[in-house]
Amino acid sequence: MLLIQRVFRLYRWPLALVVLLSISSGLLSVGVIAFVNERMINSADMAGGAIWQFCVLLALMLAFASGAQICLTTLGHRFVYGLRREMVKRLLDTDVQTVERLGHGRLFASLSSDIRNVTLAFVHLPELIYGGVLTLASFAYLAWLSSAMFVATAVWMVFTLALGWRLLLRLRRHLALLREAEDGLYRQYQEILDGTKELALNRDRARHIYDGDFDASARSYRDHITLADRYHGLASNWANIMVLGTIGLAFYLAKGLGWADPAVAATYAMTILFMRTPLVSAVAAVPAQLAGNVALSKVESLGLAQARPGFDMPGRSGVASWRTLELRDVSYRYPAEDDDPGFDVGPLNVTLRRGETVFVIGGNGSGKSSLARLLSGIYTSQSGGIFLDGRGLTAADRPGYRRLFSAVFTDFHLFSQLIGPDGREAAAAPLHRWLDALQMREKARIADGRLLNTKVSQGQRKRLALLLSLLEERDILLLDEWAADQDPLYRRVFYRELLPALKESGITVVVISHDDRYFDMADRLLKMEGGQLTDLVDSQRARAGRDALGEIDGTQHPT
Repeated sequence: MLLIQRVFRLYRWPLALVVLLSISSGLLSVGVIAFVNERMINSADMAGGAIWQFCVLLALMLAFASGAQICLTTLGHRFVYGLRREMVKRLLDTDVQTVERLGHGRLFASLSSDIRNVTLAFVHLPELIYGGVLTLASFAYLAWLSSAMFVATAVWMVFTLALGWRLLLRLRRHLALLREAEDGLYRQYQEILDGTKELALNRDRARHIYDGDFDASARSYRDHITLADRYHGLASNWANIMVLGTIGLAFYLAKGLGWADPAVAATYAMTILFMRTPLVSAVAAVPAQLAGNVALSKVESLGLAQARPGFDMPGRSGVASWRTLELRDVSYRYPAEDDDPGFDVGPLNVTLRRGETVFVIGGNGSGKSSLARLLSGIYTSQSGGIFLDGRGLTAADRPGYRRLFSAVFTDFHLFSQLIGPDGREAAAAPLHRWLDALQMREKARIADGRLLNTKVSQGQRKRLALLLSLLEERDILLLDEWAADQDPLYRRVFYRELLPALKESGITVVVISHDDRYFDMADRLLKMEGGQLTDLVDSQRARAGRDALGEIDGTQHPT
């Protein structure tokens, strides 16, 4: 099983210790039965020391059984802790394109449901190991009591296990389908939570979501978990009944056919009754193991980056002194999906000079945001390359290159922690200076290097996001439609006061904007249209400045 293999690979010797303790516990359990049979039932004169020997056996069995369970539980939670850290680290190291392709719903399902199922698998693993070891030890004792009766009992148990295995295969199939339905549920949860306000206004849309995609996913989950529980119940009851049936078989073989004396049959019955509960518990633990294996398979199917220690924290020594940044024949293609034919961006050719303030204009879907992602190295170009001072960047240079940039994207996330250059805590002087420039000193509540109030208006959230970017003190600042949510008064402050201050600080600023009245604040004006980039000069720039809405193409495509 995938789960056991992975644990064995990571914790070989601790797991070997657990198995040794479990085997010892199983053997001691059978030893207790044998002691009771030989010294307490069949012995005509039970010596006074027998009771103390019996107590010693019980104490040893308690020590080994408890030790095995404690060790396995500790090992299991350590493994789950490591798995959770590994998965989040792999997610952090995975390229943005892959994360966007997978979707947040699928990733949330793995981070929550799959990790939970792996945890439950470990919770029930001691029952499976102990029940399995005790069953094997009990069978060995039964074979020692009567080989002929054991052969008949073994045939009976093989038949029991064969049918039980078929039930468990059905169970595993429905657990896999159940996990697929769970992905759909998480996608619907995310859509409902993200669209709460819109759904409050449009109850028809709420009804369609509720009775449509959500109901389909919920119904699929219900059907598969019902069938999974049904096969689980059948497998557990089948094992229970057939184990009890073994007692009747033993007495029939002993008394009816004369294969053994009644005392052997009684010992057979006592041994089977003793192993019945652990065996049924082991069978009951199988679904959790199957679900855990399905969960691990689901995690691996995401195609996240391989786990590697640490973070890419290269210095900027190789790029810190850059003067020109050039895109040469850089391109990117959004693949076709369903009825969407896809979209091509590029080839893009442009040169940025250090300290420039560059505006990027263009219609919705023209590729402006894609340009920002390609420029910052978030998206990997499918052709061409990026050059700093004429030197082409390699894959090894990419982490250091990204450290040139800070950004506020249209779909930004506002973090609470204030971080300065190179990951250090933000200094008080620049913090207060930028709070004043952003007119957020009275609004922002800060303590222990964190923002305490992030539930403010969207325009103020964008100002706080810009604050976080400025505190990083990167060379290049990307602002994607940043001014769109600002009030007219502060929008003017942004363009007429803040941008010149940034330029004076030596920061290269790339602003994606539709604010044609402020185009004069740009050193250069670039235009995206249909995935192609044009550097507007002279009369082209003048026309764009007079009437941006009339000049910018409005091709519709989500980029």
